[in-house]
Amino acid sequence: MRSSPQTYKWLAMASEEYYKGSKLFLLNFALGLGTFIQILDSSIANVAVPYIAGNLSVSADQGTWVITSFACSNAVVLPLTGWLSDYFGRVRLFVYSVLLFSLTSFLCGQASSLTSLVFFRVLQGAVAGCLIPLSQSLILLSNPPEKRGGALGFWAMIVVVAPVMGPILGGYITQEYSWPWIFYINVPIGIVSAWMTWVLLKHRESEIRRYPIDWTGLILLTVGVSSMQIMLDKGKDLDWFNSNFIIALTIISLVALIYFIAWTRHARYPIVDFSFFEDRNFLLGTIVTTIGYLIFFGSTVTVPLWLQTQENYTAFWAGVAVAPIGIVPCFLSSTVGKLMNRIDVRLMASCSFFFFSIGFFLQALFISGVSLEYVMAVRFFQGFGVVVFFIPLVQLSLGYICPEKYASASGLFNFIRILVGSGFGTSLSIEWWTHFAITHHAYLSETITVYDPRIIELYNVMTLNPTTHTDVVNRLLETLLTQEAYVLATNDLSWLSAWTFLLMVPIPFLCRRVKPIQGAHHAAAD
Repeated sequence: MRSSPQTYKWLAMASEEYYKGSKLFLLNFALGLGTFIQILDSSIANVAVPYIAGNLSVSADQGTWVITSFACSNAVVLPLTGWLSDYFGRVRLFVYSVLLFSLTSFLCGQASSLTSLVFFRVLQGAVAGCLIPLSQSLILLSNPPEKRGGALGFWAMIVVVAPVMGPILGGYITQEYSWPWIFYINVPIGIVSAWMTWVLLKHRESEIRRYPIDWTGLILLTVGVSSMQIMLDKGKDLDWFNSNFIIALTIISLVALIYFIAWTRHARYPIVDFSFFEDRNFLLGTIVTTIGYLIFFGSTVTVPLWLQTQENYTAFWAGVAVAPIGIVPCFLSSTVGKLMNRIDVRLMASCSFFFFSIGFFLQALFISGVSLEYVMAVRFFQGFGVVVFFIPLVQLSLGYICPEKYASASGLFNFIRILVGSGFGTSLSIEWWTHFAITHHAYLSETITVYDPRIIELYNVMTLNPTTHTDVVNRLLETLLTQEAYVLATNDLSWLSAWTFLLMVPIPFLCRRVKPIQGAHHAAAD
């Protein structure tokens, strides 16, 4: 799909009229806000899951559907970014998406059951699917070439504030008010972002090009992804493949995805262009970004959940404990964006994996009763990995994509990252964490016998008090075993994460070297 001469004429005209000073700052800020509320909504719900689950009378594991449903629908829409941008116009699509996101956020707050909340979260994720690639594209298009690296860094800094504020805001709002308000706060932010963007960019709309959409491919993709997500979410509750329902979902998912791949290879207007994977940078960059995002996002779910369910943290303090991971990116993201013009992005990506590896090795040393200060220090160190993770890897992955296909490639890149990292990653992380905990609980239980002198002494001491009965001691032991099992499970995930990041350190150097500004030119030329 090549850009027309009129498109390049429009781009040339726009490039001569770049905003400067305060107007440029307000534009970048408005575009950043649009993405801010999407990422905020992903992280703000993490610490609120136990409260939402309790309020809606479901288990904490079922409560994670609030996270996975959003990620799943968000990912499905991402490959359509290029087609939707052509159909509605880049600026209009961004404004429509932000306004609809605000509306669906309000509906999420109005939900009275898990079913209705998940339904509105699916809608919310779908309307937000285009926000990340659109905001990146509009920022690159609206800034002079010499300022694009810094603008991307500024955008990244705004976006990174969301994971910092998300857990704290989510914990505070949930604890002091009620969980629906974690969704209501998106409404005024979204309205401001949409209004500012429209005022500043309505006269710079992209050319409208309305091509047919591959409805067959879209339906197959939606069925395949949705079935896979439901299978992962319900697997543990239904005893996995001992359930005919889980087996049926697995078969439906595999058949739909296989047919989707076969259909897409011969479709005239495919929603996914698999030829991008022929580019080595795109293939390797997408793989390591997705794995890294899966590990990172999984830890943002399991650690707050562990702190609240096993360490007696409130939602607010769990948010405070994990929030420091965003402090370093808040201060250094803009600087990193500027340095990408001089430093090999492959080196930045490798440094990110190394910092993450060390951070997760430190996280693997958690113990029951770990101090708040140690948890915060570990999360702060992991922030050094975050600051050189996303933007360098985007440039490395998309650096050799031709201009007219940049939006499609960006949509596919973010589709895989969000679907596997946020959607499947959350379900897999919770499942592994729970499985490890059950395994450790079984091993620890085997070490406790009525013949162990320490156990005999514990029962003797505890039952000296006439009000303390044997069943009270039994419950105490069970509580201690469960706490220890879950901290060991958290450590197991941390060890696995640390070694995975360490093994990925050399992979970026298997890619071709790319100048960061090249990717920026591509984005602007799309």
